[in-house]
Amino acid sequence: MNMGLITGQFNEAFTPIMDGVTNVVRNYAYWLNKKYGVSYVITPHFPKYTDREEYEVIRYHSFSVPRRPPYRTGVPAFDIQFMRRIRNIPFDIVHAHSPFSAGRIAMSIAHKRGIPVIASFHSKYYDDLLESLKFEGAARIGVSVIVDFYNQADFVWTVNNATAGTLREYGYKGHIEVVNNGTEFETARDRNQEGRQVNERLNLKPDELVFLYVGQLVWQKNLKTLINALALLRDMGMEYRMLMAGMGYAANDLKKMAEDLDLTDRVIFLGAVLDRKYLKSLFCRADLLLFPSVYDNASIVVQEAASQKCPPLLIRGSNTAEGVIDGVNGLLCENSPEAIAQKIHDGVHRYDLSRIGEKAHETLYRNWESIVDEVCGRYKEIVNAYKRIRA
Repeated sequence: MNMGLITGQFNEAFTPIMDGVTNVVRNYAYWLNKKYGVSYVITPHFPKYTDREEYEVIRYHSFSVPRRPPYRTGVPAFDIQFMRRIRNIPFDIVHAHSPFSAGRIAMSIAHKRGIPVIASFHSKYYDDLLESLKFEGAARIGVSVIVDFYNQADFVWTVNNATAGTLREYGYKGHIEVVNNGTEFETARDRNQEGRQVNERLNLKPDELVFLYVGQLVWQKNLKTLINALALLRDMGMEYRMLMAGMGYAANDLKKMAEDLDLTDRVIFLGAVLDRKYLKSLFCRADLLLFPSVYDNASIVVQEAASQKCPPLLIRGSNTAEGVIDGVNGLLCENSPEAIAQKIHDGVHRYDLSRIGEKAHETLYRNWESIVDEVCGRYKEIVNAYKRIRA
């Protein structure tokens, strides 16, 4: 292995928690470690889980985040073994993917050692804080603390221009670089063949209309609106199956909601899908990705779907909808159950979803290897410039 650049990816969540930021961190670490040097992931401990990555994952003592299972955080300074291990790694550059405990370790290391720190802004933290704290004043105070974190970074990255706008709305005034996300999925040679295993596993008919949601089962993702839209779609006479892949604190309530609306024969809750090959086959089988979130900044699931020519339905004006043109490489609608149901109906009966999926593949899909090639190039520029300034 090339002992080139020594990098650290610091984030509050990592496998087995599979969200968009985990996916970013996994792929940064994997490709940096494979092609450019040594990369480490630094993250809180997760009970009863053993890491099996090709790069080293360094974990510190943790506890559950109140009201946000399965997420965890910690106080790494109290973990003596962790602190000893991290102290012995000669990082060239550290990258914080969250402004909480893991990100603050990265910031501390950078400032103490005189090395550069990048902080990526991935999430709408105000929404998270409001959901947890239930008080706008407290959420605003929390956001001000988060903005202060980004003010301490040498470089701030976001995943698209809309996300940069969100960070500006929070009060950040410094320079922002846009670095896009990607996906590790290669396009299936035969989409129909890949999708057949889903039919067999879930007892679906080959000609059955299938919709897919992939992500956390949390209220911030606008899933109440989605379930209500599915009920309206049923009332419009459309036959379909809806696959919900993910876990989260709202899972049981969503299942109860589907039951109350008499949708249990149509909506299948798959739980967390950790098998990436099976997840790829879900995108191959789905006729349409339904992702109504106005919370996400640039969900990787849209790129994952595009990699398999599965068109997305997104909320018009959401950050995730950046780069999507209605009727060309995706479907866009207003944020209401009625609008979502009508757009799905129109998408099936008036649009060529196969053609839209092809265009999504052409315009939205990029693989992680090419993204990380660019990231590493930027890392090297930053490290070299930092050394010159401090020489």
